[in-house]
Amino acid sequence: MMIANTRAWQALAEHAETIRARHLRDLFAEDHQRFVRCSLATDGLLFDYSKQRLDATTLKLLGDLADAADVRGWIERMFRGETVNRSENRAALHVAMRSSGTEPIFVDGHDVMPDILAGRARMRQFCDAVRSGEWRGYSGEPIRAVVNIGIGGSDLGPRMATTALGAYTHPSLQVFYVSNLDAADLAPTLEILDPRTTLFIITSKTFTTQESLTNARTARDWLLSEAGDAGDRAMAQQFVGVTANAAEALRFGIAPDRLFEFRDWVGGRFSLWSAVGLPLALAIGMNAFEQLLAGAESMDRHFRSAPAERNLPLLMALIGIWNINFLGAWNLSISPYSQSLRYLPDYLQQLDMESNGKSLTPAGQPVGVHTAPVLWGGAGSNTQHAYFQLLHQGGWLIPSDFIAFAESDYPLAGHHEKLLANCLAQAEALAFGNDHADPLRACPGNQPSSTLLLRQLTPFTLGQLIAAYEHKVCAQAAIWGINPFDQWGVELGKKLAARLLPAFEGNEAVSTDASTAGLLAWLQAHGKTSKGTE
Repeated sequence: MMIANTRAWQALAEHAETIRARHLRDLFAEDHQRFVRCSLATDGLLFDYSKQRLDATTLKLLGDLADAADVRGWIERMFRGETVNRSENRAALHVAMRSSGTEPIFVDGHDVMPDILAGRARMRQFCDAVRSGEWRGYSGEPIRAVVNIGIGGSDLGPRMATTALGAYTHPSLQVFYVSNLDAADLAPTLEILDPRTTLFIITSKTFTTQESLTNARTARDWLLSEAGDAGDRAMAQQFVGVTANAAEALRFGIAPDRLFEFRDWVGGRFSLWSAVGLPLALAIGMNAFEQLLAGAESMDRHFRSAPAERNLPLLMALIGIWNINFLGAWNLSISPYSQSLRYLPDYLQQLDMESNGKSLTPAGQPVGVHTAPVLWGGAGSNTQHAYFQLLHQGGWLIPSDFIAFAESDYPLAGHHEKLLANCLAQAEALAFGNDHADPLRACPGNQPSSTLLLRQLTPFTLGQLIAAYEHKVCAQAAIWGINPFDQWGVELGKKLAARLLPAFEGNEAVSTDASTAGLLAWLQAHGKTSKGTE
């Protein structure tokens, strides 16, 4: 049965009619204990959802919805390694990658934890060698720069986390990320690098992604040109592959003992915890990387065991569904009040919209309701001077997530207190607005938001935060009845690009629609195309 046809969904739809007309000012005035009732703390993390447009009845009905969708059963099946990625007939066991290994985790009857722990040990050995200067480039000099070449899940997670944990990075080891097919991404990076001291990590689940392989080939040509007769040694010492497709990585030229593999049951946008996190581990060290895993594992235990009314990721998921499907709020603004977390909205865009941006169930049936929100955002307080005017007076209902830390990761006198004051003030203004006599200055308020507070941005708390959003997305998928682990729309774009490429490389005729043909003709007439070599 489609979720929208259940009694639980219909009860929420009826209840929404009574809530929709109510203002947050009234909800707070009626319940002086609202913050206590509508917040929860777990393992040093505080989640305040009192500024969401809901009441006790809403929460009870949302719990009924989770039961109707058997979210608890879905969670257990995922943790047990069952085939929850039904369209690709795989488990989705990213939680195993951050497990401490105290209990076995089975996929197809095989305990995967010994292999995971062995892979983690290999990562530690490699990271220690590079960070200590023991690992040398082709000329005998230590590595001073690491370039991760990947895209999507092979880039956004480690890039975001490396920036977030900048306070923990190695002082003499720079880590760069290259993802865009546009040469303006790779070329300026190569210009400032020394080929004798640069390590390249090619991160690609399939090792066939066009963007990553094009950048990887250019980087390989650059290194081999500089290394000359030492080219074989340069490839052996300065190219590493992270993949689930070892055969393709070997064909590219990655040495067998320079391969770090992960399994196909680790989805790309859920893969930070695997060897995909290698550039991050090089940046912050393996001890800190394992603290990141520990923070995520802490959230895993909470998500798996806490009751619905005290389950942080599940509450995030249910509140999101309430806003999207019953209040008609199809956007979500993410505002981390941390410059270090400036890439978090980019990362969450992929996590949420690529996972749940679907309208069909795995059986090909229409879901019948809206799914993933349009997610966007940026680092506060910059966002206050960019798009917050729209939130305050634009007339759109747009929920927000605020994220802040009690202590700064870069303490400078007088800065963090002002940052926190701005964070809380914006959430307050969005919720309650004002009644200014001048209508141009009046703000209606009643804009819902949640606030996540942590003590400090550390590897452990970052792990908690990311895992919370992962589980939120998966719980929403379970309720909507969609598969969050495939991305067939993305695959279509890749196929069409491959079909058009010969027209640019050799001016070959390509059969396509009239609009694309017209655009193609203009580009061919006005551009200088270079015929690439493999």
